[in-house]
Amino acid sequence: MIAGVCLKDNILLLGGSGTLGKAIIKSKLFKKLKYPSKKKLNILNQAKIENFIKKNNINIILHCAALARVKECEKNKKKAFKVNVIGTKNVVNAVLNCSKFSKQKIKILFISSDGVYPSTKGNYKETDKLKSYNYYGLTKIKAEKFVRKLKYFIIIRTRFFDKKKIKFKYSATNIFTSSLEVNKLVNYIYKIQKKNFNGILNIGRNKISDYDNYKKYIKNIKPCDRKKIFSQVNFKLAIDASLNLNKFKKIL
Repeated sequence: MIAGVCLKDNILLLGGSGTLGKAIIKSKLFKKLKYPSKKKLNILNQAKIENFIKKNNINIILHCAALARVKECEKNKKKAFKVNVIGTKNVVNAVLNCSKFSKQKIKILFISSDGVYPSTKGNYKETDKLKSYNYYGLTKIKAEKFVRKLKYFIIIRTRFFDKKKIKFKYSATNIFTSSLEVNKLVNYIYKIQKKNFNGILNIGRNKISDYDNYKKYIKNIKPCDRKKIFSQVNFKLAIDASLNLNKFKKIL
C-alpha cells in the first residue's frame, strides 16, 4: 500500500532532531517509524541513504531534514544550499536507485515552506507562481524540483511553531500567515498520508496575524506594527504569507 499508511509500512524519518521531527516521534502516530540520528544517517551521504532504505525495506520517507532558520540561511548560503538542495537531491536519487532494483514503491513526504511564495498578498494557491523572498525559500523551491521527479510524493507547503518556544516579547498585528502549532501539523501530516493523495498541498490554518496567533500561548506578548519587527532584522520577512486551503480542506 503506497497511497496511505498501513501497518506494514516501514517509515523513515529524516530530521528527527528538529522541531517537527521531535513532534512526530513524540506523537507515536507512525507505528513503524525509524529515526536514525544525523550522525548515523546524513542526507549528504547518498550511499548510506540507499543502504538504509534497502536494509530496512523502507517505503515511506518523511523528509523534514533542513537548515530552516532564515537568519542562518542568509548568513551561510553555501551551507543552506548544501543541506536543503543537495541533501534533498541525494534522498531523491537514493529513492530512484532503490526503485530501479526493487518492486518496492517508495513515497516521499517532503516538508517545504510557505516561503516559496512571494508572501505579500496572501491566499496563495498551490498552482501560483513561486517566487521566494529569502534564501531559505529559494532552497525549498530548488529542492521541490527534485522531489517532483518522483512518481510518488507529497510536497507540503506550510509554516509551524512550537508553543513552548515562543521567546519574543512583541508580535505584529499586520503580518499574516497560516502558521500552525507543530502538534497540529503532525496530526494533519498523519491524516494526509493515510489518504490517496499525490502532489503538492498547502497545510495550515485560516489567515491570522502573528499577534493573534501567539497571544493564545503567551499572555504578556505585546502587539506592534510590522515595521518594528522588520527594523530588527537585515533580511526580508513575510507581509502576508497566508495560504489558500481549499484543496487541503477538500481532502480532509
